[in-house]
Amino acid sequence: MKAIVVGGGIGGLTTALMLKERGLEAEIFEQSSEIRELGVGINTLPHAIKELKRLGLLPALDRVGLRTAELIYTNRFGQEIWREPRGIEAGFDVPQFSIHRGRLQSVVHEAVKARLGADAIRTGCRLGAYAQDEGGVVAWFFDREGRHVKTARGDVLIGADGIHSFVRSSLFPQEGPPAWNGIMLWRGATEWPAFLTGRSMIVAGGMKEKLVVYPIAEGHRAGMVLMNWAVAVRLGDGSTPPPRREDWSRPGRREELMPHVERFRIRHLNVPALIEATPEFYEYPMCDRDPLPRWSHGRVTLLGDAAHPMYPVGSNGASQAILDARCLADRLAGCDHPMAALRAYEAERLPKTAEIVRANRSGGPEGVIDAVEARAPDGFDDIDAVLGHAEREAIVKGYAGKAGFARGADAKAA
Repeated sequence: MKAIVVGGGIGGLTTALMLKERGLEAEIFEQSSEIRELGVGINTLPHAIKELKRLGLLPALDRVGLRTAELIYTNRFGQEIWREPRGIEAGFDVPQFSIHRGRLQSVVHEAVKARLGADAIRTGCRLGAYAQDEGGVVAWFFDREGRHVKTARGDVLIGADGIHSFVRSSLFPQEGPPAWNGIMLWRGATEWPAFLTGRSMIVAGGMKEKLVVYPIAEGHRAGMVLMNWAVAVRLGDGSTPPPRREDWSRPGRREELMPHVERFRIRHLNVPALIEATPEFYEYPMCDRDPLPRWSHGRVTLLGDAAHPMYPVGSNGASQAILDARCLADRLAGCDHPMAALRAYEAERLPKTAEIVRANRSGGPEGVIDAVEARAPDGFDDIDAVLGHAEREAIVKGYAGKAGFARGADAKAA
């Protein structure tokens, strides 16, 4: 059994590593000339970290990331709406990690090179065409100048090539571009003094403007951390295309961002100063796609953002790609026929991820701060008088159940 994996991101690399663990062969093709540490901070949830731990990657993750201790939701004035422990502190057997996306990718990348060999990853290879027959799949790859550089043959082809997936567009040529919801997201990271536990995460704001702040690595000096921040602002109603194409590496414009930042008053840190101190940051129109009716077509399937691009809400993008990889590797390892394995993978993962895509559109767990802002836009004296504890819990815990990381009684309740 051999898999052709299109895309060298977190999803594609993890898939190859899990296939290797199951005794299956994988060859990864990445269109960029090299696999680089792009992006800024993300959170990876315990159910996904559990799978990376099974691959022996926990020590490497501890070297480059931080174990998230708590999550706090506040309004834009810093008034607390909800607080809960996360990861180990919440009783899970494995942590939640706050980590630089590129460093997480690098951990998996290094493991792939060590276990599959450097030759298993081919960069500068853009998928141009593929064909399948009763015996397998053939894929043709080209460089940036359009020259043919590689022909690969395997039993299955896995499209893990992101929100602008070539594989997805070949399966659904009439789908069109990703849909923008009218929200622009700015993201950056810089060294900054730690606050609260030193591993705390704050999500603040409401319907029109949100702020997310959390550390993703130890700093170079005592008491300092690499502080990740994100600001999401509603600029439109989603009826028009985004002002600029979604791209995680597009530099942001400070003059566009700072007027929105000035509205936040977070008691634990000076948010405008943090963002002014960040030398470079990035912008990203918040886009997703409608859930598909199917992912698998014969010997070809989709994974990660190619299968279910979702808004970056609830710490779920990379986590769901890792869960996809585990499910797909398990189905392929125990299958009588590759196509049956792909259908079983789709049957398990498509409904779950479709539910998360839809939940993220309504705000996911962050809907708790939307609800409070709708009722108390100028702040409050008593949070329970605005939105009772049971209502707040239903929003936050209900999402955890959908996303698959609720724990114990919370999972049963959700």
